[in-house]
Amino acid sequence: MTEAAMWGIHMPHDLGLDPVDKNYVAIGWPHMGDLELIQANRDAYKAKVAEAHPETKRGAIPGAAGVLYRFAVEMQKGDIVIYPSKPDRMVNIGLIDGPYSYQPSRNDDYPHIRPIKWLASLPRTDFSQNALNEIGSAITMFRVSSNSDEFVAAMEGEEFEAGDIDEVSAERVSAQVEESTEDFIIKRLKTSQTPYQFEHFVAHLLKCMGYHSRVTQASADGGIDIIAHRDELGFEPPIIKVQCKQILSTIGRPDIQQLHGAIEHGEHGLFVTLGSFTSDARTFERTKPNMRLIDGPTLIDLIYSHYHQFEPRYQMLLPLKRSYIPGPIVSDND
Repeated sequence: MTEAAMWGIHMPHDLGLDPVDKNYVAIGWPHMGDLELIQANRDAYKAKVAEAHPETKRGAIPGAAGVLYRFAVEMQKGDIVIYPSKPDRMVNIGLIDGPYSYQPSRNDDYPHIRPIKWLASLPRTDFSQNALNEIGSAITMFRVSSNSDEFVAAMEGEEFEAGDIDEVSAERVSAQVEESTEDFIIKRLKTSQTPYQFEHFVAHLLKCMGYHSRVTQASADGGIDIIAHRDELGFEPPIIKVQCKQILSTIGRPDIQQLHGAIEHGEHGLFVTLGSFTSDARTFERTKPNMRLIDGPTLIDLIYSHYHQFEPRYQMLLPLKRSYIPGPIVSDND
């Protein structure tokens, strides 16, 4: 297994957890059509990219063609795939389980599919920063080499001590800094607090957002961890009942339905977690206008927005500072 090629792949956030739930990876470029109809060499792929996407700059054509060629031709059954999924902040590791196929009926925007047999799904915090940096590549698909032994060990459930990694470009560093900061925040909220302290943190965040909030009794909260409201006395609607889960795993629809069952007429429900929610849970949320689900990435965005209002103890918990990092370089012609 260690001799198999290892590929890293990024998929867009709007695909959610569907690739993991349904065992596949996908890439875009829908105007390319069925890649099997293209002659299996890089020059043919470059010509097709130029034809299908005439707006693409000449210098970007080889990169796009290379991704498509690797996905359709070079990837082989049994190769290892690393997919860092942003919706749940997990690193998914699996094996290519079949040939390339063109399935526009499945998703118009991401019709190029490879079936995957997922073998492991682990929190980003389980991996060394070097390994996370390597799979933080700015391109859609890439070879993983410097830290391949660590990913194989993770896939096989073994421990591994990571080594060094080469220098990376400024743009890649920027993405890595953002992801590293997010990893730091989630790790601190997970490991430096008890579940009850996490509830107090969420209550404080709600206060910074303009709500009056109080944490319920830890031993008898009935599934409701925080009560929040706009007025000081809590008489004016709406009353917000909050449930907090200091976990990194995925929360399903039954937990969301349980919270909804505790909400009375005129009240709202808020579910906050460090992890993510299943597609069924999100579907349930969309049918209930008085329900909101806050996953790890959304919680991080709220922390960034209100960090300047945090009490000193919470700024000490999450010692962050504002800084500038390199962004994408935009020319006058863009």
